[in-house]
Amino acid sequence: MDTTAPAPTGLHASGLKKSYGAIEVLKSVDLSLAPGRVVGLIGENGAGKSTFNAIIAGVVAPSGGQMWLDGAPYSPQSPADAINSGVALIHQEIRLLPGLSVAENLFLGRLPMKAGRVDRARMEQEARAVLETLGAHVDPRRPVGGLTMAVQQEIEIAKAVLRKPRYVIFDEPTAALGEAEAENIIDQVLRMKAAGTGVIYVSHRLDEVQRLCDEVVCLRDGNRVTHWATRPVAKDAMINAMVGRAFTFEHHAPAPSRDKVALEVEGAGRAGAFRDISFTLHEGEILGIAGLVGAGRTDVVRAIAGADRLDTGTIRVAGQAVQFRSPRGAMDAGIFMVPEDRKGLGLNLDRSAAENITLPWEKKLARFGQITGRTVNAVAERQRQRFDIRGRLGLPVSSMSGGNQQKVLLAKWLVEEPKVFIVDEPTRGVDVGAKMAIYQILRDLAAGGMGVIVVSSELEEVLGLSHRILVMSEGQARGVLPRDKASPKDVMALAVSA
Repeated sequence: MDTTAPAPTGLHASGLKKSYGAIEVLKSVDLSLAPGRVVGLIGENGAGKSTFNAIIAGVVAPSGGQMWLDGAPYSPQSPADAINSGVALIHQEIRLLPGLSVAENLFLGRLPMKAGRVDRARMEQEARAVLETLGAHVDPRRPVGGLTMAVQQEIEIAKAVLRKPRYVIFDEPTAALGEAEAENIIDQVLRMKAAGTGVIYVSHRLDEVQRLCDEVVCLRDGNRVTHWATRPVAKDAMINAMVGRAFTFEHHAPAPSRDKVALEVEGAGRAGAFRDISFTLHEGEILGIAGLVGAGRTDVVRAIAGADRLDTGTIRVAGQAVQFRSPRGAMDAGIFMVPEDRKGLGLNLDRSAAENITLPWEKKLARFGQITGRTVNAVAERQRQRFDIRGRLGLPVSSMSGGNQQKVLLAKWLVEEPKVFIVDEPTRGVDVGAKMAIYQILRDLAAGGMGVIVVSSELEEVLGLSHRILVMSEGQARGVLPRDKASPKDVMALAVSA
């Protein structure tokens, strides 16, 4: 193994690999970052960007490859180890504690002490100084809870800056922000660059990548497929590199949809999440919703399904205007939804598959106020046969494979037949065989007359399943493409539009 660093300064990764069992998610990726430069890291959802960053930041260990930091071998054992070495990762997900003050969050884990007590005066003074340096106008004494996402993102950046890192990874820092708020983040990246800090900048907003980055690396399916060493980089070239692959599944066109409208959404909006969303869904139609991280896809379908409030707009089911304040109200109107977080929101992992299937329907299935084991088993067995669920239904659902867990989740919400069925990320974390089975389930539902909405981060999935595709970007609908006029390039071009 060659232990000689490629250069005396900079952060260098050579041949980085990461596998989880037989699944290889990162395949011999190289990247070099010099002080005072910004390297853009782009790629579709699932391309391997987050895994690469997690290795650099000490969150996960690589399965292979080497790293060097300013001329010395680098192999962080933890995020704290990486930070102490001068490498910081600013996550897309905000990780602040809402009950603590801004200053306490900034110094969490290393509170300044004086005479055995927290030196609050020093902590607040230093917090105020770093916030002012970054242009963040917030009182360090106030609790984080209630602050906007933009301000919280600024606090996350200040938290990293306080450690005086030499290299910083920004993972989708503006995904949940508006244009003006994103501008503040961009200014902070430019300040870091001017101060000599090396930055890896991950973003689906290609205009930002063009503006900020000195060079750009594109990952696709765990491989580094393109490296632009000089600027400017054309947006079309980046889009082509991100989506330039053949489909791995043989999708066949769904049966034609019907003329009757199952769902109509008009002028839907929710403050800070999305605005002016309008579309129709026909009986027997699969409508795909595509977009990148932070586009607002999940926010929209959660509001339609009653999980979140809808501030503006009208929803009609089968021509009738409906109003509801909860998922139960949406179900009474005929709208059912399968959430994207199978383990966190969809299933009770400690209960059996049979119990999970019947859980939402216990009141309807009960006789004289009680539901019997015989009833639970009968309903679950019917759904097992219908959806080809493998494994014992009486065991905890946590013992099942991801594909069978997903089938249980679909079966759970299809004990009764909805008018509108929404599925958010239907095949996340399942193998190829289960994917194909789930695709057929969705096609069969539509063929039976049900209106189906599929939200997916996988282009090939949404293109292969859908009659039409609604493309979102930054909380807005950018266009609806019919199947025969939708291509990966067309969808991606709308998804990165602003």
